[in-house]
Amino acid sequence: MATEAQQRARATWAAGDFDAIAERILSVGEDIVERVGVHSGDLVLDVACGTGNAAIPAALAGGRVTGLDITPELFEDARRRAADADVELELIEGDAQDMPFDDDSFDVVVSTFGCMFAPDHRRAAAELARVLKPGGRMAVAAWNPAGAIGQFFATIAKHAPPPPEGFQPPPLWGVRDHVTEIFDGTGLELSLTDTSVHWHFDSVDEMVDEYGTKFGPIVLLRSTMDQAAWEALESDLNAVFAELTYEEEGGVAFDGDYLITQGTKPA
Repeated sequence: MATEAQQRARATWAAGDFDAIAERILSVGEDIVERVGVHSGDLVLDVACGTGNAAIPAALAGGRVTGLDITPELFEDARRRAADADVELELIEGDAQDMPFDDDSFDVVVSTFGCMFAPDHRRAAAELARVLKPGGRMAVAAWNPAGAIGQFFATIAKHAPPPPEGFQPPPLWGVRDHVTEIFDGTGLELSLTDTSVHWHFDSVDEMVDEYGTKFGPIVLLRSTMDQAAWEALESDLNAVFAELTYEEEGGVAFDGDYLITQGTKPA
């Protein structure tokens, strides 16, 4: 039986229109695949694959790709996008903390803003390392809590019910010391890189409308709120977006800071 955390995760990411949100970070999946070095014939696992932002570039690079996600509702869009790219993916429902794969199964393991949402970070890190073959490579992208997206998540959290017991804030995966700690004992040799992704919107109002109607955590939360509670969250979102954005030709922009954790498993 699914745990409360698993049930919440599935409901959260099934809400809204995740594919539309993911469209804005397609470049991150491409960058992760390039950094980790996917070669023809590599067995690749995309953990918490969503609609395929890293899985599809990995397949285009010649990898034999499996995507794992706790929210199978996202697979329809992943299959559509894979068909558009003329590649094949194997998509499997499963939890990043308890993956249904044997030890040493994959040449490459990637995750773009995905496994960071598993409640127990150390357990998820151990699973990433476990399924990686000796000599294999890993790359994980995760938001920095001090950056724009980290502040955005903090704003949502102020209006949300308390998380399940044992839940660790996802953007901690964007903190170097935390990542080093959770991978301690896994045997992986790590390298860490800070970078960012750029967003452009016509206006702050467009940002609030897009996230308020398409981003799963907000859509699900909004469905539980009365009008006054939603207006309070909407006001806070307007304020945080106004603070984080800067003017750019044709509208406004902001940069989402994130950490890339790369690892290799000794042969």
